[in-house]
Amino acid sequence: MSSNGWAAIPEPPPAATREAYGPALVKLAEAGHDIVALDADLSASTGGNKLAASFPERWFTVGAAEQNMISIAAGLASTGKTVYAASFAVFMPGHCFDQIRVQIAQQRMNVKLIASHGGISVGEDGASAQAIEDLALMTSLPGMNVVVPSDAVEADWAIRRAAEDDEPWYIRLGRPKLPIIHLGVDEPRFELGRAEVIYLEDHVTLIACGLMVEPTMRAAESLAQEGIGARVLNMATIKPLDEAEVIRAAEETGAIVCAEEHNVIGGLGAAVARTLALHCPVPMEQVGINDTFGQSGPWQALLNEYGLTSESVVEAAKRAIARK
Repeated sequence: MSSNGWAAIPEPPPAATREAYGPALVKLAEAGHDIVALDADLSASTGGNKLAASFPERWFTVGAAEQNMISIAAGLASTGKTVYAASFAVFMPGHCFDQIRVQIAQQRMNVKLIASHGGISVGEDGASAQAIEDLALMTSLPGMNVVVPSDAVEADWAIRRAAEDDEPWYIRLGRPKLPIIHLGVDEPRFELGRAEVIYLEDHVTLIACGLMVEPTMRAAESLAQEGIGARVLNMATIKPLDEAEVIRAAEETGAIVCAEEHNVIGGLGAAVARTLALHCPVPMEQVGINDTFGQSGPWQALLNEYGLTSESVVEAAKRAIARK
């Protein structure tokens, strides 16, 4: 399989994307960025307390009060600070969507919302703790940048890149330790609003974000063994979507598959489908959570239960190709 400078899928020690948050904050502070960080009683899990160890005057915990945290974040941003606010995705935006809408999005405040523990890979915590609709909520807000990194390296790039502008961001991170896809990559490949081309083939295009990027890469390898060349796009930016790359892929491959750890309604697949419908209609399939809530269980078992696997991506690719 030809590729865009990629070797075989690496197998370094895994790391959770949430583990990038604390160290990224410290790097930003050390580099001179005028940042402050807020947390809602979950800093041991989000990693925000790492900033407190080195820069205690820049870190604040507000307790289990996400709505108050958003209001405080907006207030700090109004003074010129770059504000990072972290909680679990089920709580932010879940508990504080109205505050985010009115105080952050409508006012275009310089607040970076870092949502850890996204998707069903929260595992045993069960449906009440599994955010499967957060991307739909956040992409609905005008002016909100929405990003889902594929691994801890890309998460570090995205979190630090967010400090370079004064726009509101939502960055979704995960709980489980995942393979490092960007091992040994010196220059950041993350660009807001740009897809990362991993494999460049012409039979079908596989578009994925977050936890589903690595299984999608494995699906492409499996398809290659059957003589099917799969283009793979890491669409870390859900909004603004890289529409130009989606259209190019549709024109050149004629079939699209989207894979995400989110409800099939309102996330990456919905954004891609809208682009295709408006500009280049081609057969499309989705791999995601099929409009149902999750349940308690080991996260790997839940991915299998809900079809978030490389095998599901392979099957979806074959269905899309058959419809060309």
